[in-house]
Order: sequence, then structure tokens, then C-alpha cells
Amino acid sequence: MDKFTTLTAIAAPLPEANIDTDKIIPSRFLKTIQRSGLGRHAFDAMRYNPDGSEKPDFVLNQPAYRHAQILITYENFGCGSSREHAPWALLDFGLRCVIAPSFADIFHSNCFKNGILPIQLPREICELLMRDAAQGPNSRITIDLARQVVVRPDGQEIAFEVDALRRHLLLEGLDDIGQTLQRAPAIDRFEQTRAATAPWMPGIAIPA
Repeated sequence: MDKFTTLTAIAAPLPEANIDTDKIIPSRFLKTIQRSGLGRHAFDAMRYNPDGSEKPDFVLNQPAYRHAQILITYENFGCGSSREHAPWALLDFGLRCVIAPSFADIFHSNCFKNGILPIQLPREICELLMRDAAQGPNSRITIDLARQVVVRPDGQEIAFEVDALRRHLLLEGLDDIGQTLQRAPAIDRFEQTRAATAPWMPGIAIPA
């Protein structure tokens, strides 16, 4: 998982509440367990017409926001089913940070596990940042996770809070597997000791 330290990027405004995981990635695209390739289906029904053509009014189809890495939206983002494909799709599209007044709990947790930073800020602050984002690609927002601040294009800093452990894991680029691998030497020592003191434990002999 890539580290998240400081991000200065284009922010896309999406002023809509209760965007569920089926809107983020429709269920028909959940057959894969691959994390790559899902970005083209992110917000599928919002981005495309039934014939597959793009909807020009949707923010991520607009030239100014095609390479956005920050999404600013409204309450209860990521509600609905618990599908982990939702953050996979956002990340594969290129989004590394979502700012909203609130998030669905499971989606919020899945973001941290996949290298996306969800930032919770009051609605009035989200609206302020949307006005900044509406100025286009020359109006970039900075996310400084180490200092836990969002920096507006005019230099104003807005503080946010992230759980200390989750903040550490993002800064170090550690998912669940990465955390376990940090303990690899201790795990190896345990396995060696168990093999020596309880040789019947490592495996079960299968009769010929």
C-alpha cells in the first residue's frame, strides 16, 4: 500500500448526500477480486449513459477534474453494502482522499485499509472547499496528514482529526498484511520454538 503523507492535488466537488456503494461501484462489477481496472466503472451510472457514452455534466467527466485526487462531497458517503470494491474503484480511478461531513462506518474503515484518507469536516467547511474546487485545476488543495490539516488555495489551514493508529498506518503505507509482516521475525522465532518443543503441532501427517 502506498504511503499517504502530503497530497497537493485537484479536488472535485460532488455536492450530493447519501452516495451509496452501489453508486460508487455497481454490483455487476463485483465478480473480480482484482483491485485494478475498477476505476473505469467508478460512479458508473453517474458517469455514463445507457449506450456507454459519457455524461458531460458529471464532474469527473469534465476536463478540469479528470485527474482529481481529492473528492469533496456531502453526508453519509459510502452507505449501503459493505463491498470493499468501493474504495478499490476510487483508488484505481486516482482518488486518494475523500472529504465529507460523515461516512458510513464500514466504508470509512475500508478506506484506511486501502490507502484512501477519509476526512470528516463540518458541512459548511465542505461547502467552502467545494467553492475552492469549483475554480478548476489551478485551485489546488493540500492535505497534510502528518500535521492533520487541509490547506486551502489561499493558504488557510483547516484542522482535522484522524485516529492515531490509522494515521500511523497510512503514513507508513501499512495495510493489515503489512502490519503482520512487521512481526515476521517474531513469528518465525515462535514457529521455530514450537517445532522444537511440540513437533506434533506444525502439521498433521496424512496416512499413505
